[in-house]
Amino acid sequence: MKGFEIRGYVILALAALFLLPLTAPAATPGVDKNEIRIAQWGPQTGPAAPWGSVARGSDILFQLVNEEGGIHGRKIRYFVRDDQYNPAMTVSVVKELVERRGVFAFVGGVSGAGGMAVKDYLAQNKVIWVSPATALNEYVFPVNPYLFGMYPLYDDEASVLTKYIVETLKAKKIGFFYQNDQYGKDGLTGTKKRLASYNNMSLVEEIPVEPGEKDLSSQMLRFKNSGAEVVIMWVNPTTATIALKTSATIGFSPQWVSSNTLSDYALMNAITGGLWEGVITGAFALPPDSDNPLMVRYREAAKRLSPEERWGTFYLAGIAFAEPLVEALKMVGPNLTTEACLDALNSITDFQGIGPKITWRADQHQGTDSIQIQKCGPGGTAILLQDWTSNDLATWK
Repeated sequence: MKGFEIRGYVILALAALFLLPLTAPAATPGVDKNEIRIAQWGPQTGPAAPWGSVARGSDILFQLVNEEGGIHGRKIRYFVRDDQYNPAMTVSVVKELVERRGVFAFVGGVSGAGGMAVKDYLAQNKVIWVSPATALNEYVFPVNPYLFGMYPLYDDEASVLTKYIVETLKAKKIGFFYQNDQYGKDGLTGTKKRLASYNNMSLVEEIPVEPGEKDLSSQMLRFKNSGAEVVIMWVNPTTATIALKTSATIGFSPQWVSSNTLSDYALMNAITGGLWEGVITGAFALPPDSDNPLMVRYREAAKRLSPEERWGTFYLAGIAFAEPLVEALKMVGPNLTTEACLDALNSITDFQGIGPKITWRADQHQGTDSIQIQKCGPGGTAILLQDWTSNDLATWK
């Protein structure tokens, strides 16, 4: 009887061994005992190349994390791919990173059109995407369980800026110059909503532009002839540079106001030949020369780890976009899975790094609607005009 019982236990043990591969949980893509693979795409070349430093900036935070031993013993392995600000290229590089590199999560990612081209693919493959480096309503409404936005939505930002233009600058004739894509159109929507709240005040001109367009003389002449006191720009750095230089040649000098996408004052002042001084923009992070302890830490790390890079708003933006993911990974603990990371992200409340406070819930993946308003001072310095301000017309909160 005893021998039979022993044989029975042996048989049961062997059966369990054979069944183990079928019942063991599948490995989480992009994670092993030694590393976590994280990636980002961005325009390292092409018309929006000045925004390419966003993707390179995230690397500073990841290097600091690795210097401190990683996250629960795992080091971060980081991949950057150039998509040339071309949605077709975004699809190509993202598929390579997911299917060949097996990344766990993406951070940042410049280009609204590029993000729209891959957001469904990432969700279908259950790949987390934290803090897109662009802000479209379509990213977060309805809730995409794998996508977490911290960048203020363009329509929220445009609304806050337009309120400042009307109520503080007292401007009555406002024009809007926008990139002919979702990025530009969302900014236009926000401005129109705000103007409609002032007894149906409207724009004197609204003019679209294609991202690679070079001759802007007719558009700038239209703004001049409209009598615009303020022109709001929702365009890429190259287009903005051409716009200001063209306007200077025809004697048109309105108050220029821009999205935070052009808030790297040192860069913009350099490429415009000093014309950027006086431009007002939104801002999604503290100024590069801030004495905030966290900013000082990052600034010193950048000097040490990437001395060839210019420290500026676009570069530090990459750090800001990566901070919430690092925070969530720390919250998870050593048993890292996609589901555990999603739970951590959905519980982030009033987290603040060098950007605005961020709160995510399972039913709300837009983290903030707050911006600062800054002005480009002499030599590309930043002058704070208005501290963190939310959009009082936002309906999604």
